[in-house]
Amino acid sequence: MCGGYVLEWLDTLVSVTLNPEKSEIRQIVPEDLNKLHNLIIQERDKVQAAIKTLVFNLNDEAAIRCTIKNYHSSLVSLLDQALENKVRFPDNSTSITVLDSSITCVEELLFLIEKRFTSYLGIDERVPATYFALLKKEVLKRLIRAARKYREQRHLLPAFDIIALDVQMRLNLSPDKHTHTFREMFYIKDICMELESLEINDSETIYTTLDEVLIRLNFNSKAYIYNLTQRIAAHINAVDQPSERMERLLFDLKSLKQIPQKPEVVFLTQNVALIKQLDNWFSQEILYLEKRIHYAIVPLQEKKQKQVNTDKEKHKLLSILSVDQMALILRAADDLKIVMARSLNSVFKNIVPYLSTPYQENISYDSMRSKSYSAETRDKEIVIETLQQMIKRINEY
Repeated sequence: MCGGYVLEWLDTLVSVTLNPEKSEIRQIVPEDLNKLHNLIIQERDKVQAAIKTLVFNLNDEAAIRCTIKNYHSSLVSLLDQALENKVRFPDNSTSITVLDSSITCVEELLFLIEKRFTSYLGIDERVPATYFALLKKEVLKRLIRAARKYREQRHLLPAFDIIALDVQMRLNLSPDKHTHTFREMFYIKDICMELESLEINDSETIYTTLDEVLIRLNFNSKAYIYNLTQRIAAHINAVDQPSERMERLLFDLKSLKQIPQKPEVVFLTQNVALIKQLDNWFSQEILYLEKRIHYAIVPLQEKKQKQVNTDKEKHKLLSILSVDQMALILRAADDLKIVMARSLNSVFKNIVPYLSTPYQENISYDSMRSKSYSAETRDKEIVIETLQQMIKRINEY
């Protein structure tokens, strides 16, 4: 069974006392309005404590769920009535302050239930039409207020416009084709509150304060992710050398990983999480740059720089593969007996002195032999791709 009704005083206040159709609120003197304002604050605290105590004393999960849903539904109706009461008064009315107090009181009680007892509301259940209309109106007002702030921050405007458009499109989906759940509406409400209260204090980092909020809240909109990766790509491509681009890419990835994630929140439940999509994008870009670095064409030095060469340097072969990658090839050649030697050590000792890379002229054969036993996945991938290219070329002969 559901618990007793603790909203009786507040219900009477909103439905009768402050309702201009049922009372003469315009005739209440300012002194009494001030007393009423203080009583509303006291009642809010009493109701908050009463709801917590009531739920704590209930042992039956079904009874708790019944109680929370009933109070939430009652507060939604009271909020609707409180807002309607205010509409009937001009902005300069002496009653506005107490009407605002009643609205704030109901909103804070709703906030308590939605944050403290979310699991009992049925987070994936359909939002009642009345409450959806109220939430939609509130969200759109917050977006309008936030827009004024972001119009002055040109570097944040494209991302903000994407958020505003995505949220409005979501809210405008027909109830016949889309179920607006408590999970979705609480998320939209939270992100709009964050947008409105965000203090913009951007430094020279690639991720803005707005990006940090969206990443933390898993705003996995395809349009936003495209916007973000385009900005990251522009930051990386601002330098010419592949090695410098790799450095920026890794730094941007590190910065991303340092942004805290709020668990179990998501904008679009049907889409992959934002952080996973970004991880995949970074992985692809890193792999691409690694290949560019490893397969880069090493330019010929000017003749003046190559006039004096030792006999040892003349006999060295330059390989575009790294030391680790050449180590894999030599070890495989020994294992398959493509080259015949007394031992693997002998293979490296006789071949390595005649090899060099664009980044290492003198290679230790012992070091290369050791690296052949601790190969990384990316090195294996590059070696395999190189061998596949050789096979393709041989087939063309």
